Amino acid sequence: MQAIIDKQNDFFQKGTSYLKPLTIKEIAESVELHDSTVSRAVNGKYVQTPHGLFELKYFFTSSISTNGNDEISSEIVKDLIVEIVKNENKSKPLSDQKILDILSANEGLTLTRRTVTKYREQLGVPSSSKRKRY
Repeated sequence: MQAIIDKQNDFFQKGTSYLKPLTIKEIAESVELHDSTVSRAVNGKYVQTPHGLFELKYFFTSSISTNGNDEISSEIVKDLIVEIVKNENKSKPLSDQKILDILSANEGLTLTRRTVTKYREQLGVPSSSKRKRY
């Protein structure tokens, strides 16, 4: 747990939007254990943080590249997608391509429309045609 806290210190200090990309392999190397041992150790375990209760697996996220060659957590990208959808015009919802265009222009993210679709579906957000309100 200490290795996760060390790697995700900004998350614990500042909040969920500061979650960094982190893999089980990185933690396994830092604590000198096999990947599968770390995976079994975190499976089904939760931690209470100042920002809520989280499954330990939550802290292991893939990364998305930005135009500035930085990387951000896929969880942050999902949060951005939720914000974009929440603020869209309900009578003319944004397509996945338009969401991608906004993420690329405003956040400098390098990802594909298929990735936006995958994240939107994981979040339980319906497609643009199903979000339309008359």
